[in-house]
Formats: sequence, structure tokens, C-alpha cells
Amino acid sequence: MRVTEIFFSIQGESTYAGRPCVFVRVTGCPLRCVWCDTSYAFYEGTELNLDDIVQQVTAYPCRLVELTGGEPLHHPETFILATRLLDLGFTVLVETSGAVDIAPLDRRAVVIMDLKCPGSGMADRNLWSNLDALKPGDEIKFVLNDRADYVWARDVLTRTRLAQRRVVLFSPVFGQLDPKQLASWILEDGLDVRLQPQLHKFIWDPAARGV
Repeated sequence: MRVTEIFFSIQGESTYAGRPCVFVRVTGCPLRCVWCDTSYAFYEGTELNLDDIVQQVTAYPCRLVELTGGEPLHHPETFILATRLLDLGFTVLVETSGAVDIAPLDRRAVVIMDLKCPGSGMADRNLWSNLDALKPGDEIKFVLNDRADYVWARDVLTRTRLAQRRVVLFSPVFGQLDPKQLASWILEDGLDVRLQPQLHKFIWDPAARGV
């Protein structure tokens, strides 16, 4: 499978934010979100077999690993890789766009699944059946570009009652939506969600790779 990068850093998103984590960034994505911050993962990368990837991951002093992209589940090998890492005792997070069926994924993996808001330009690609495949412990992320995205996400929560069943993350697009503004909207509406700025972009240069 083609891999853009494997690196050891601080987890910047989800409820695992702040923890050391090994990242496997898989190359390729069928979506083109307008605010994407990893477009270099669309085309770059090196062909690695699963043994090579596992060897690199296990070389780091960490038992938390995230499979990300791009869109990791766009590659059939990712499902096999997740199971191999789980069998080795890793906690495996899978960051997915929500546009690919998550049902075949090993149930022990933790899914961090986007629901694409209109501001992404990809809301029509949401695979809504994925909501039924989520497990306790999985998380749902809304990346919000503006007030319209917030209202859309708020309405989805009202309609589906997601926040009563899953951890829901509201992540402001870095440099576009002020986290303070998003916080005020959440408080005003009393939403049971977690405000999730991208922690790594406050630690390192927002354009830096491998962090």
C-alpha cells in the first residue's frame, strides 16, 4: 500500500488529544474538501508492504497508533493493517471521512469519523449508513468553516440525537473560524459536544508535516 508518512507526535484531535501517538498517513483520498490541510497526501508516498509498516510503527515507544490520510479506508489493506496492529496490543484509531463503509473494520478499532458539513464542499458524500455501524467508544467529528456549518451540524444533532449516543467533536477550521466564536455558539445553544481545536497547530507551525 502507498504511505505518505509514518511519524511519532502528539495527538492533536479527538478525545485522545495530547497523548503521544504514532501516525500512519496513507496516500490517496476520493474527496476534495475545500479546507483540506493534507492535500500532499493525495499523490505522494512510497509503496510499503504491511510488514514494513508494522516494523516502523513498533519501533516507536508508544502503543497508540492512528491510521489517517488522505482516506485510509479507501485502501483494502488498511483493514488488514488495523487488525494486525490490534493483535499486537496497540490501541488503533482510524480517522475517516465518513464516505467509505466502516462496517468491515475490526470492531476493536476506534473510529474517528467525519460528517462533512456544507462548507467542505463534500456534504453530498456523507455515507449516512455509517452512523448505524458506529460502536460505543467511536467518535464523530464536524469540521466547521463558518456559522452556516455550525447551524447545519446543530440541526443534524437535533435530528439524530447523536450527542446522546456518541462523543461529538466540533472542530473549527484553523485560521477560518475563531474557536472563541465557536465556543460562544456552543454555550448559547447548550450543546453537549466537545470543542476540538487542532492542538498540533498550536504547538508547531500549522503547515509543518510529520507533526
